Amino acid sequence: MLSLYKFALIGKKIFFLIAIYLFLPLASFANGNNIYYPPPVGMNITTGTPTNGLTLKITKNVHPKYFRQIVPYKTNQPVGTIIVDTKQKFLYLVLKNGYAMRYGVGVGRPGFEWSGTHRISAKKKWPSWTPPAEMRARQPELPKFMPGGIDNPLGARALYIGSTLYRVHGTREAWSIGRNVSSGCIRLMNMDVIDLYNRVRVGAKIIVL
Repeated sequence: MLSLYKFALIGKKIFFLIAIYLFLPLASFANGNNIYYPPPVGMNITTGTPTNGLTLKITKNVHPKYFRQIVPYKTNQPVGTIIVDTKQKFLYLVLKNGYAMRYGVGVGRPGFEWSGTHRISAKKKWPSWTPPAEMRARQPELPKFMPGGIDNPLGARALYIGSTLYRVHGTREAWSIGRNVSSGCIRLMNMDVIDLYNRVRVGAKIIVL
């Protein structure tokens, strides 16, 4: 039979573990460390084959640095501005008090790089896709039109960049984050583009470096 002393020790250990679990993230924020966020409600993570567009496949090819997180970020741009660092493969959404929400992205492959300042001209959920003629000339197998859905390469959400053909959009191909893979669009994991979509308004400034 355990003594009261042993029960007390066990109780202290349990309390200590609960305290670490509950308060360590807050301490991390207070110390200025990066904060990692879980997928938003409705998203699932699997190491197997995704069953739908709201399932994210996590593999060893996705580096933790590309997970959505709040980071210190110095800029003279106003809150709500999107800044895409194509070299580092990060998208920053400027927050208050010197912080930004940072997302990992996939960007244009060699020959499809670009930079500039625009405004978000439209936002769409489960966008349809009409490949431009230039893309279909390079890839004749592409359809003329693809309705929105889990198989659409634009993913769960799309933010349209000015009057250009480029978008910030989702993807189920998590392996492509952190790489030069697209025809100029900025791609995020579906769970991240849903989060960004909910934070960004039409008319927001977007700067692609």
